[in-house]
Amino acid sequence: MKNPVIIKSFPNGLSIYLDAEMPFSQLLEEIAVKFKESANFFKDASMVVSFEGRELTDQEERQIVNVITANSALNILCIMGKNEDTNKTYVKALQKLSFRQEVLENAGQFYKGTLKDGQMLETENSIIVLGDVYPGACIVSSKDVVILGGLFGQAYAGGNGEDGHFVVALEMSPEKLKIGDFKYKTSEKQSKWSIKPKVLPKIAYVKDARVIIEPITKELLNDLPF
Repeated sequence: MKNPVIIKSFPNGLSIYLDAEMPFSQLLEEIAVKFKESANFFKDASMVVSFEGRELTDQEERQIVNVITANSALNILCIMGKNEDTNKTYVKALQKLSFRQEVLENAGQFYKGTLKDGQMLETENSIIVLGDVYPGACIVSSKDVVILGGLFGQAYAGGNGEDGHFVVALEMSPEKLKIGDFKYKTSEKQSKWSIKPKVLPKIAYVKDARVIIEPITKELLNDLPF
């Protein structure tokens, strides 16, 4: 019988190949055994994961992540999709955002997909979005917002009234942006037909009582007020 669970690594992540025919409850047991055996190898690494070989529902993906974390010290940052180019983009972005690794590790919520016109996502925790926020869409967090895609709609961070929070996106062209009590004034209106996300992370943060948007550089990170 072939191995029902095969783990392959790539930079900052794991691809987990799953048997397509094994009953799911039995597959969970196999995953538990595999990661318990590998716990000393992976230790407490922070990684993204992708699942291959089997169609999974969102609930099944969450169950697998719960089994992995229960049987190892791994910290799963997020679940990626099947598009290899997109996955590389996410990994590269995570690497560039490592200056706030604690945000990635302690994010209370992940959202996989694109937020479209009229959609709104609201949370009390920091949030990581694996996708774009289109014009007319809105994301609200009491803490920090990390968008592994383009921000072309609205984003509000620091909804608890504190200005020591931030918004990060691979492409930063918001309709509206607010951090704490401070608003960022945009000058250009974005067209969703011209959206071409790039891996060029920018950060929006509050400095001297106003919201500033700048490319993420080592020099900037050393000067951030938080």
